[in-house]
Amino acid sequence: MAKKTVKEDEGSIDVAKQLGNAEQFFEKNKMAIAIIVGAVVVIVGGFFAYTKLYAAPREEQAQSEMFQAQYYLEKDSFNLALNGDSVSKGFLTIIDEYSGTDAANLAKHCAGICYLNLGKFDDALAQLDDYSNSGDLFVDAQNIGLQGDAHMEKGDVDEAIELYKKAADKSDNDFTAPIFLMKAAGALEDKKDYKGALELYERLRDNYSLSREGQEIEKHISRAKILAGV
Repeated sequence: MAKKTVKEDEGSIDVAKQLGNAEQFFEKNKMAIAIIVGAVVVIVGGFFAYTKLYAAPREEQAQSEMFQAQYYLEKDSFNLALNGDSVSKGFLTIIDEYSGTDAANLAKHCAGICYLNLGKFDDALAQLDDYSNSGDLFVDAQNIGLQGDAHMEKGDVDEAIELYKKAADKSDNDFTAPIFLMKAAGALEDKKDYKGALELYERLRDNYSLSREGQEIEKHISRAKILAGV
């Protein structure tokens, strides 16, 4: 029994000693600890100040000033949407003056649409490619699809097909995915890759039968089968 008691004493932790060591550590390093804590407070405080006093108002201002450019885009006034008029700013100015905001990011997407409709495909790709995914699956997928359109116009058919497929994967719904699948399949038919087109038509039928495209897909499947010899 005595041996057991000794063993327990040898393996026990001297709490008082540990607390003393900790106290000595803090006493020796209190200046460094104070500096670290102070730095953390400054960083956290600075972050909240930046967010509340600078970033949020700047974002709100950018959204407000982009309203007219979005209106021009809806009206197909692409030059005005890009460059603005005597009283309002265009997408290009929003991108330049409000860099880093969500509004400027969306403006890049919208500028890409304008350039695409103006036939300036390299400019369109520059803006569309500079856009960062926002979490809005519709806009993110549309951006990829628009890049496909630009490459298609430039004659880069293989690149366009891959982008259309990527856009369809990004927007797995009955509204937009069928559009991108049809574009990809159409491009494959242009290349006389009828088997490849057939695969996409069948994918559309199997996954998006309720879509408008899905209601008419059988005629495309039948044609592709004949052309593919299957």
